[in-house]
Amino acid sequence: MMDRITPDYTPLDVPEVLLRLFHPRPELGFNGSHPSARDLLIPVDDHAVVGARFHPAAAAAPTLLFFHGNGEIVADYDELAPFYQRLGLNFFPVDYRGYGRSTGAPTVSAMMRDCHAILAFARQWLPEMGFRGPLMVMGRSLGSAPALELAASYPEQIAALIVESGFAYAGPLLQLLGVNLTAIGFKEIAGFRNVDKIRAYTGPTLIIHAEDDHIIPASDGQALYEASAAPDKTMLKIPHANHNDILLQGFTVYMAAIQALTERISRP
Repeated sequence: MMDRITPDYTPLDVPEVLLRLFHPRPELGFNGSHPSARDLLIPVDDHAVVGARFHPAAAAAPTLLFFHGNGEIVADYDELAPFYQRLGLNFFPVDYRGYGRSTGAPTVSAMMRDCHAILAFARQWLPEMGFRGPLMVMGRSLGSAPALELAASYPEQIAALIVESGFAYAGPLLQLLGVNLTAIGFKEIAGFRNVDKIRAYTGPTLIIHAEDDHIIPASDGQALYEASAAPDKTMLKIPHANHNDILLQGFTVYMAAIQALTERISRP
């Protein structure tokens, strides 16, 4: 577990960063693609709620708590949810403030703080609803930051970690997005520290990355894999894929890797 000294993310809560890092949009319809899906509004503080959608598979199945990319919302995963259910996973994607049905506006500080409240909610709500399987955490792209925050903070509560298209270092990503790092006084040690956080988690870990990722290079995925202290860790590189077509190019091996991880943590 990392030291629980809460980092100060407020230097990143400036318009130059927020307008490039977050691309929120509302959810136009409130119904899941499957009749069993359940929409939730998770309280993250006294004044804000974050939208989520729970796609159940089975009471004893593992639950995959999923943090999506910066241009996505929970509803975008309605078509993918049945594939996770067929793997024997309860699929639990969550939004950020300002996204989907969530209230408020997204900031880095809020995203990194809210993920703790989301995990606490999930750990209470799931057993109350009869879902008693282990809890896995997955983050795609920007979602790798809250996923790794939780894995590093509560390793004993996270049965497995999946990072897809995740970044190891924030500086190069922010520069690619057009942020002037000198102007905002950014230093990597004061950033998300994803590569440090993954060292604090020793549970089963799967890193998935597109070989030709044009936003977060495959070297970031490799750096996360090499930094991982997990005895059970896997690196899956999807050939001929970029950041946005990774599922299209590698759907079969992508889902097979998640299924293999799920089966390993589900063994009695």
